[in-house]
Amino acid sequence: MKLGKLELSKKQLGIIIGVLVAVIVLVVVLVVVNGKKQKTEEPKTETKTEVVEETTDTGAKSLLTGESISEEIANNRPIAVMIENTVDAMPQYGLNSAGVVYECPVEGGLTRLMAIFDNYYDLEQIGNVRSCRPYYVYFAKEFDAIYVHVGQSIHGQVLLETGIVDDLNALKGAAANITFFRTSEKKAPHNCYVSAESVAKGIEAEGYRTTYEDGYTGHYQFASEDAPNMLEDGEDCAVVCPYFFNNEPYFIYNEETQTYDRYQFNKAQTDIIDGEQISVKNILFQTSASATSLYEETQYLNIPLVGSGAGKYFTNGKMIDVTWQKDSDTDITHYYDAAGNEIQLNVGKTWVCLIQSQYMDENKYYATEEDFNNR
Repeated sequence: MKLGKLELSKKQLGIIIGVLVAVIVLVVVLVVVNGKKQKTEEPKTETKTEVVEETTDTGAKSLLTGESISEEIANNRPIAVMIENTVDAMPQYGLNSAGVVYECPVEGGLTRLMAIFDNYYDLEQIGNVRSCRPYYVYFAKEFDAIYVHVGQSIHGQVLLETGIVDDLNALKGAAANITFFRTSEKKAPHNCYVSAESVAKGIEAEGYRTTYEDGYTGHYQFASEDAPNMLEDGEDCAVVCPYFFNNEPYFIYNEETQTYDRYQFNKAQTDIIDGEQISVKNILFQTSASATSLYEETQYLNIPLVGSGAGKYFTNGKMIDVTWQKDSDTDITHYYDAAGNEIQLNVGKTWVCLIQSQYMDENKYYATEEDFNNR
């Protein structure tokens, strides 16, 4: 081919045509992509608007934590789930979703947990779930909670038969076969669990009330988030060590999150669901009303809860002495400071340790983490 005085070979002509085609294709692609981008960017403004509308603060507060929560969940009756606390059970499922956790001694120097939930509706696995002891039942009653367990001790059975709480029992009742399930990840008895869906089916099968009892106003009093309880007259306390012999737990204050991080069995205690360390805003120590004993001809602890006793409150890296008062088996336990005022917990999760009075001097407290490390 001749172009004026310029001659082009077939090979050169092919290159020129190829370049022209590539340029045309690139232009077409840019036009299409730009069109799609405009189409996908427009709905983003609408999506953001919808999210803002959904998260509007309604003023409803969780009775367990004092945190802002939807009106629907705020009135939903909580569940109190018995959870094993041994090496074989760790890591447990769901503890970071609990608003309140009770840790109490059981036989053999072990502790067992009772996790109380009001916002658990996205949980597909909670536990593992273990058996009832009487003092946990009384605590569940204080929160108007449905008590979830796998069987019970002899004295636990006697108490449950009084109807003091509504309960879901893996060994008895219409809900037994639909509430609880076992997995293959651990061997029995360490592999029994419940889920939000299975608990809902159990509650429906038993016909239990699903909202708080009329007139129930909650267990704790909470300080406002704008004016938290700083325990200004309290002692510095960066590390809290309850006496529990088997798991040897402790909490270390995290200044960044302003919560206490939980450890036991010489490592961080985590929730397998989110992989995060257990962390709580408030810690309460409640010493038994008198020395504990064993029920006659059994290995099970009898821990007196009615009356009054000593205790401690920990928050924001500080601690104070408290006294507690519980007037009857069905009354709520109240905690008072040295001036006789009922304490106000800070908004957030609370961990309660039930301390046998004969071991109250075995608890340890450290003003700094350095003091704890050098103990």
